[in-house]
Amino acid sequence: MKKALQFVAFFLAACAAADSQTVPVAPASGLPVSGNLHYSLSSSQNSTFGGSYGNWNANTTSASLDYASDNERHPFGLSYSGGYTSDITGPSYGTGLFQRLLLSQGFAWRKWNVTISDDISYRPQAPTTGFSGIAGIGEPIGGSGSTPVSSQSILTLNARVVENDANGTIEHVLNHVTKFNVGGGSLLLRYPDGNGLDTNTEMANAGLTFRLDGRNSLAVSYMLSEFSYPGFTVSFTSQSALFGYSRMWSRKVSTNVSAGPQWIGSSDSAFLPHSTTITANASINYKFRFVSADLAYDRSANGGAGYLLGSEEDRIHADFSRAFRTSLTAGLEGGYLRTTGLTENGVTNAKYGGIQVSKRLSRYLNVFGNYSLMDQSSSSQLPANALNNLLQVFSFGIVYSPRETRLRH
Repeated sequence: MKKALQFVAFFLAACAAADSQTVPVAPASGLPVSGNLHYSLSSSQNSTFGGSYGNWNANTTSASLDYASDNERHPFGLSYSGGYTSDITGPSYGTGLFQRLLLSQGFAWRKWNVTISDDISYRPQAPTTGFSGIAGIGEPIGGSGSTPVSSQSILTLNARVVENDANGTIEHVLNHVTKFNVGGGSLLLRYPDGNGLDTNTEMANAGLTFRLDGRNSLAVSYMLSEFSYPGFTVSFTSQSALFGYSRMWSRKVSTNVSAGPQWIGSSDSAFLPHSTTITANASINYKFRFVSADLAYDRSANGGAGYLLGSEEDRIHADFSRAFRTSLTAGLEGGYLRTTGLTENGVTNAKYGGIQVSKRLSRYLNVFGNYSLMDQSSSSQLPANALNNLLQVFSFGIVYSPRETRLRH
């Protein structure tokens, strides 16, 4: 604890010195890029109450970086969050290095739009809240898109995982009411310590969107996914036909719902017989100047979350963020994950959530308090690094976060 407090004191002094000095800035005309840039540095103290796992304290130092170009023809985006969690007292669960990097590049023509992206992460545990997926480090929670989309629907501790999700989409405007899209991608899940099931996923999709009027649209799509496992000869495929409807109720509120049949088959019918199920997704989004909220549901087949040879997943996620005029920001985020094995009758139920309040102290400094929880139970035979009870995390810390910088070419 003393070491962590000394670090925080040093961190405060360094940030105060940076705030009080004028740093020379290179002429903007010489920059090779243009767009919006934002970065932050943070230090947090975390206390975890883990039931049968015991209790422990840790310190996390982290950084984040976001950049979005202003090129309308070739938009580029970069988001990064990473850091290191070190032990102070208690057992070593969830400590170590964590990283997440998301890159996106777009190409826009008159009737064509192409987007390619790569999302790669390295974590010591399954992700929950925030962009990094690590609870209680001070990054914003709540708000649209803050939680990483991950194939790890089974929560873990002390399990290092590399996940890489690469995707590409092509969209073509056929006429003033119809758009065609086609895409594909791959998702790799790797466990360097061998305490999980390495999984490969290949995906392809195609669809049509029909605009009925300014507020309503219909969509039809086909999706194909193939799941395989290095070291195993078995693989299986999932094919889905989705029919959807979306509506813009106002500039603030929009909804979307899609559903259809899903056909599952494998390379070994004795191991995994062919079956037909239902796939579905739905969402409602609310966005205003100071408030953002989302609620989403998704049901689909996946590779087994790193511990099963194929599974069906039900995922519910909700988030809320609110900024107050008193330089106070509150965020709330939570989810429920149900993973059912395709080759066994076991079911894993996981829940996670977090609430965070952040207060701006000065132009560049924020303080925050965070409470997060994770809980999981399973009737499947899972390894010891899968979470099997309630975990509660209390965190507080400080964030050095300058205002967003406008870069000009």
